[in-house]
Amino acid sequence: MNSVSRQNIQEFLERLGNRYSKQTKLYLLGGSALILLGSSRDTLDIDYVGDDIQKDDFQIIIEEIAGELELETEAVPIDRFIPLPEGSEQRRIRIGQFGNVDVYVTDPYTIALSKLDRGIDADLEDIVFLIQRNHINLKELERITQNAISQARKFDLHPDILAHLQELKSRLK
Repeated sequence: MNSVSRQNIQEFLERLGNRYSKQTKLYLLGGSALILLGSSRDTLDIDYVGDDIQKDDFQIIIEEIAGELELETEAVPIDRFIPLPEGSEQRRIRIGQFGNVDVYVTDPYTIALSKLDRGIDADLEDIVFLIQRNHINLKELERITQNAISQARKFDLHPDILAHLQELKSRLK
């Protein structure tokens, strides 16, 4: 499978919009979402909010088109991994309409919290990108992280999430 570029994502969304006949919304997250927000970092797949076990007809078409374009896609049930920050629905970023599919980047704080939870180097760099582009601010991310920690048992958050936050802060200095 190929690395995913902005052009690949655009072609994927255009095909999806042309093929899917019902009105629906697609929420992107991960590296492909960041590419649509201007990031230059490569990604290997197109992550979207969806059920990773029970595939509906929309997800089946997503997989078919990805196969045609030799791209990887991954349904991510994000609300099972992290507590969705309050106000996340209002912070989605609309990318555009592709046929019947309205495409959004999911809440940048949701993306940042999931990347902070993982804490790998590339994820921390993605959070720095979100901060530098004013999609999120550090103080609000800290507040959201503290709130998430209070719900950690329900979500299996990484025990070192606060250390990841400290590492992020050191990168921003």
